[in-house]
Amino acid sequence: MKEKLLEVKKHLLTGTSHMIPFIVAGGILFSISVMLNSTPSTPTEGWLVGLSKIGQAGLTLFVPVLGGYIAYSIADKPGLAPGMIGAYLANEVGAGFLGGILAGFLAGIIVFQLKKIKLPISLKPLGSIFLYPLIGTFLTGAIIVWGIGAPIAGLMEGLTNWLTSMDEAGKVPLGAVLGGMTAFDMGGPINKVATLFAQTQVDTVPWLMGGVGVAICVPPIGMGLATLLSPKKYNSEEKEAGKAAILMGCVGITEGAIPFAANDPFRVIPSIVAGGMVGNIVAFFLNVVNHAPWGGIIVLPVIEGKLGYIVGILCGSVATAFIVNLLKKVNEDEEIKEKAQEETFEEIEIELVNL
Repeated sequence: MKEKLLEVKKHLLTGTSHMIPFIVAGGILFSISVMLNSTPSTPTEGWLVGLSKIGQAGLTLFVPVLGGYIAYSIADKPGLAPGMIGAYLANEVGAGFLGGILAGFLAGIIVFQLKKIKLPISLKPLGSIFLYPLIGTFLTGAIIVWGIGAPIAGLMEGLTNWLTSMDEAGKVPLGAVLGGMTAFDMGGPINKVATLFAQTQVDTVPWLMGGVGVAICVPPIGMGLATLLSPKKYNSEEKEAGKAAILMGCVGITEGAIPFAANDPFRVIPSIVAGGMVGNIVAFFLNVVNHAPWGGIIVLPVIEGKLGYIVGILCGSVATAFIVNLLKKVNEDEEIKEKAQEETFEEIEIELVNL
């Protein structure tokens, strides 16, 4: 079982190591466009529109890259196209980066099994460049489009109705639910339901966005803070991503925490959810009002109760950093990556010998 888990971790690390540059480059460029904009939102005019599009390209491509390289790690080059296309489709149906991870493993396993089928000698040259990618892409895409799409849509509708029914539930339960949902999948379907619920009521119930604005930035700021407090528990890529995550969190881009969640979902996701809950509840109780449909420190000029807003961000971020560092052990990812690289070199040597 331990060996199987290490294999899964190796595949995840391959995906995240290729994904991180897309999030960092795209996230920072998009952050700059929002910071330079006259209001805290996506630019809609001038040269900043172009800059935001460049940044959004990186934040869009990272999911296909994540899924593609997970599949590549499992099934080599024939898995790359099915993994990328499957992850793209998962993102399109609203499954977010978690759907991208699922698609990557699904595509990798499908292609790995396809490669076990013995082909006639005349078809062997077509296997890696035509048959495996074609069949793997079809099977992966079919499962996602016809199998996952409808349940995701139903889940989002159900969650929206549930949040609407909680209007009178009180600040603690509503704050916990909104904060946890906002932090959970960092831009995925559950996050979108919670943020959209608050954004659509920013003119009538602006204190909802006061809490959600805090919860949006807690995951990236909290994980960035965690890398500074316990650097030995993170690999070199995560430590670099932590610096970018703090900037993205300040500008309200919750996706900055995704590299950490993708690498170690079972420790990171509960930690950021707890931090999101804490930050949201604190902001609710301190009567923070946010008049912008955005989050992060960048919206501070339009906040009523600025001190409470900052306190909420600090409480949530510190809670996330403390919990995740308590759960994490000293990092061993570098050893796993080195082992994966050694195995890759061995495979290349074998291929060269056979040639």
